[in-house]
Amino acid sequence: MLELPSSFLSSISNCCGFDKEAFINAHQIDSPTSIRINPFKPAILNFDLDRKVPWNENGFYLNERPNFTHDLLFQAGCYYVQEAGSMFIHHALLSCVDFNKQLVALDICGAPGGKSTLLNSLLNSESVLVSNEVSKSRAEVLSQNIAKWGTSNVIVTNNDPTSFSSIETIFDVILVDAPCSGSGLFRKQHDAIDEWSEDNVNLCAQRQKRILADIAGSLANNGILLYSTCSYSEKENEEIADWLVEEFNLESIQIPFQKEWGIIETTGKNTNAYGYRFYPDKTKSEGFYCSVFVKKNDEESYRSTKKNKHETFSDIKPKEKEFFTNWIKNVNEHVIIKFKDDYLLTNALAVDFINKYTHLYLKKVGTTIGSLIKNDVIPHHDLAMSIHKNEYIKTYESDYDESIRFMKKDNFKIECDNGWILITYQYFGLGWIKQLGNRFNNYLPNEFRILR
Repeated sequence: MLELPSSFLSSISNCCGFDKEAFINAHQIDSPTSIRINPFKPAILNFDLDRKVPWNENGFYLNERPNFTHDLLFQAGCYYVQEAGSMFIHHALLSCVDFNKQLVALDICGAPGGKSTLLNSLLNSESVLVSNEVSKSRAEVLSQNIAKWGTSNVIVTNNDPTSFSSIETIFDVILVDAPCSGSGLFRKQHDAIDEWSEDNVNLCAQRQKRILADIAGSLANNGILLYSTCSYSEKENEEIADWLVEEFNLESIQIPFQKEWGIIETTGKNTNAYGYRFYPDKTKSEGFYCSVFVKKNDEESYRSTKKNKHETFSDIKPKEKEFFTNWIKNVNEHVIIKFKDDYLLTNALAVDFINKYTHLYLKKVGTTIGSLIKNDVIPHHDLAMSIHKNEYIKTYESDYDESIRFMKKDNFKIECDNGWILITYQYFGLGWIKQLGNRFNNYLPNEFRILR
């Protein structure tokens, strides 16, 4: 039996919607497994779906948890394994953001990539998402998951949130899934129970306020800020919502939802700031909280497209672009820029952003197409994952066993022409090989390799 600390239960006893007995009983039941389909890579999955997550059109519960590591459609980025409650962000943003517009969005705590890929799925191709992560190792994982998603309108940065404090009123949408005490994940992560304390809750609340204060000025006038945690603590949730209204004069937004979803709507103690709580005894999810705000101001946001005089990134010449005609679908509809030896595929808004805010450390910009050596394209792994690659690239459609051997970088034999070959499974890219006579070299990066 999973035992929850009495101090923890006492600390949340007055939270809106809390039912102690039902809450404890729910923690004796295994967590539901849910996935979110990549709308850019529709696939026929290799396992049964139970039912839809009601607040996300791309979310599904599974009857049982498969071995995701050995599911090649997972490796190809056809879906993301994500907790169902977190997918409510999809519904919340759709209710208050016009995603038909060209938008600049920020996910300030982006790793490992679940909420960034969710937000990216809502944006149109002319918009841009800046997905930031302060931890270097977690930023690497974030970049990998963004690459798997396959789009080219994401910039991954590796900065402390303070780096964004000098960027004024540019982001139309800011997502802050803040580091928290993690009590909403006790059922999934039993080790987190031993780490919980009131002191840690207070420490997390201070950290959350610091992050929010650092990025508040970056929110565009009439822009949307979504704040979320996987904590049950009022100090990390409703009290933060109150603080945002009082400190930054933001207006709380009430999100419509269906009663049968089991979500608990709350308000702050000092303001009418709306919040949305997920309890495992009421929703088929783990613990989750979110609240949404708008910055009301009639003034226009400052969004200069003036480029920095020390410009690092620029469009390539038309003659260079011709080399990528056979690699990129509708190549003239995209912006290709060069950084050092790499050619990157992205859009105009992303180029404007990175050239203006040169103080940010860029981990990844759009899709790395590859490099040019003696006018020959050396394709990058990003391109194998991309939804923009040309459908006429030479491919080898591998069966399951061959694909697994490829992902483990084991040897196997294939018969195909010499040159660069895209290994696919169910016609989704997994990575590159270069055929050399009766053998080939496997160019799968080690970080994508299946090790067991």
